[in-house]
Amino acid sequence: MPRSFPVRADEHRLDPVNLRPRASLRRVLDDLGATLLEVVHGDVDRVAELGGVVIHDPLEEPVLPRNALVLGVGLRDRAEIVALLAALARHEAAALVLRAPVPPGLWPSDVAVLALTRGASWAQLAALLRSLMGEGDVGEVGGETLGGMPSGDLFALANAIAALLDAPVTIEDRSSRVLAFSGRQDEADPSRVETVLGRQVPERYSRLLTERGVFRELYRSDRPVYIEPLLEGLVDLPRVAVAVRAGDEVLGSIWAAVRGPLSDERTQALCDATKLVALHMLRIRAGADVARRLRTDLVSTALEGGAGAREALDRLGLAEQPVTVLALTIVDPGADAGLVTERQRLSDALAMHLSAVHPRCAAALVGDVTYGLVPGRDVAAAVRVAGDFLDRVGDRSHAVVGVGTVANDTVGLAESRASADRALRVLRAGGGRRVARLEDVHTEALVLELRDLVATRGDRPSGPVARLFVYDDEHGTNLVTTLRAWLDAFGDVIAAAAALYVHPNTFRYRLRRLAEVSGLDLTDPEARFAAMVQLRVVSPARPELT
Repeated sequence: MPRSFPVRADEHRLDPVNLRPRASLRRVLDDLGATLLEVVHGDVDRVAELGGVVIHDPLEEPVLPRNALVLGVGLRDRAEIVALLAALARHEAAALVLRAPVPPGLWPSDVAVLALTRGASWAQLAALLRSLMGEGDVGEVGGETLGGMPSGDLFALANAIAALLDAPVTIEDRSSRVLAFSGRQDEADPSRVETVLGRQVPERYSRLLTERGVFRELYRSDRPVYIEPLLEGLVDLPRVAVAVRAGDEVLGSIWAAVRGPLSDERTQALCDATKLVALHMLRIRAGADVARRLRTDLVSTALEGGAGAREALDRLGLAEQPVTVLALTIVDPGADAGLVTERQRLSDALAMHLSAVHPRCAAALVGDVTYGLVPGRDVAAAVRVAGDFLDRVGDRSHAVVGVGTVANDTVGLAESRASADRALRVLRAGGGRRVARLEDVHTEALVLELRDLVATRGDRPSGPVARLFVYDDEHGTNLVTTLRAWLDAFGDVIAAAAALYVHPNTFRYRLRRLAEVSGLDLTDPEARFAAMVQLRVVSPARPELT
């Protein structure tokens, strides 16, 4: 009978004895299914945990761990496949992977049959399975995602780190080969541009770093190393670098092109990021997009507060605890071609930032808004978290954050989202604030909502205010501006005149004139209130004269 042999790590193979598997067949399909694998036969939920991965060898007897995932390299003949499946069933294997297209027909055992998509190499599949099966070798379970950012997406991670440091970043291996890089590399110097284009640090710069002992210091220290520019005209900006380790092994390093030394907060953020980069470098996952979409779906379902909200919160690990919603977006994005990338970059950065605050935080980009779910009853703490995040990423993205109320159940979660959205709308309208709760901007929110109602109904100014608009249009006067300044100054003529840069006597004359033209009784509080509301919420176009 044919035999299978274990996959060795150094040959893109996996040793089932040493890998301490943590993945189920369902997990493998969730991560790789859309890209590499398709279920042809069998129940993928039959096996809770895979026992290892082996490659089929037709010249050897099978020696399989229980619940093995077998790679049927080169198998095409249906009779040979059927015979192998029968043997795998006796050894309690979990599944057999064949190259697509798989021969049609009924299969004689409960062993699942998977098809490997055309164009994908067996070595690639074995390497990806090694990453999944090796889960848990490095880091804690809670650190495997950036609060929802896909594990294994080094480019997304580089962008998240760059956002926290406000500097372009590269992630490199021990040989100074670039594994991933962030955006904004054009803000650096010629050496960084050459590094990114060639996916390798220039040899003359790398040699100089070695001669100066930079690499020796970098790999001996667990703290970031500050490097002054060493080559004039090539390296014009300082660098901050930190080693990426898995236990005692140095996997590579993170390099940031900076304008000066990092603050203590950004230094700590860079140190924290090394743990995540180490995990990603050891287990590059193929299911990055799948994981991101799943997290987005769960966050979106939870925020809607419908029938599936409770289950979504359970899967996010946020059930049975109070949660505050954060809503993040970019103000006045214009027609920026990189807007989608910038939104995702900020979303990933927020997810990373929140994961450092609480291991159960979740964040996802839903439409053009990133929503973060922060456990806890302290709304003031959530405001501080949002403020700290915006301080770290800087003002380059012009981002703002609305903070919702505390939600104690799924109904409250939908209300918290609505509260955060209303605060966010006020921040989008301008005013200089970057973070706000609804209670901080409630009046402004009501004014915006009144404007929506007025616009929907097509209302226009009427009565005295309408007459003022018409008079100004016909005579080139500024009586409407005079009335608005007087109301804003609460009747203080001196202050109102100063606001308009006119003499108080001139202002008094205009005030008398507007009362004559409009018939507005400035001593009547109801009339003053009506005028103020119209000036704030009703468009002056085509006023109705009544």
